Amino acid sequence: MSRPPDPAKRRDLLDRVRAYIVRNGLADLSLRPLARELGTSDRMLLYYFGSKERMVTEVLSVYERRPLLRARRLLHAADPPLNAAGLRSFMEETWRQFSSPELRATLPLYLEIMAVSLLHPDRYGPVVRDAVSEWMRLLTGVFLGLGMAEARARTEATLLADATLGLLIAPLTSGDWEQADTAFHTLLDRLEPGWRDV
Repeated sequence: MSRPPDPAKRRDLLDRVRAYIVRNGLADLSLRPLARELGTSDRMLLYYFGSKERMVTEVLSVYERRPLLRARRLLHAADPPLNAAGLRSFMEETWRQFSSPELRATLPLYLEIMAVSLLHPDRYGPVVRDAVSEWMRLLTGVFLGLGMAEARARTEATLLADATLGLLIAPLTSGDWEQADTAFHTLLDRLEPGWRDV
């Protein structure tokens, strides 16, 4: 009977695979060069993860510092926003956390995964759908907490999440994070008055 995979080694591999993917992206990801870089073999990677797609999916799902988890921790660290000003403060802090170099370095990878999931939904489509659904659930819950009806809460959550995502994607090509920051705060200026109309 073969020994079960070592959980500590598996986790160490996941961390190192994540660092490699953030540096190199997914487009040319191949198990052999990856294994060489990590000082292991492609067979060992398959032993621990089963397939390249499963490995990448797991890397993304267990990454503790991914944006959604940061937002969840931020939301639960204090009382949930009870009014429009509180929601604005929560979104400003969430946006501020995107300015950390570590998180910004991962954004091209998320964009790449979104593009790949459109062309090959069977590969990373579930990862993207789950992430989008979780953001929607998180923000819809906040809007429901402000007293909005469910249909409106979902619409407001979609508007806020999708607009914020767009403002994060554009600077990946232009590099103009200062303009994105100004636009994000302008977005909140336009949306916040409507959040008071419950």
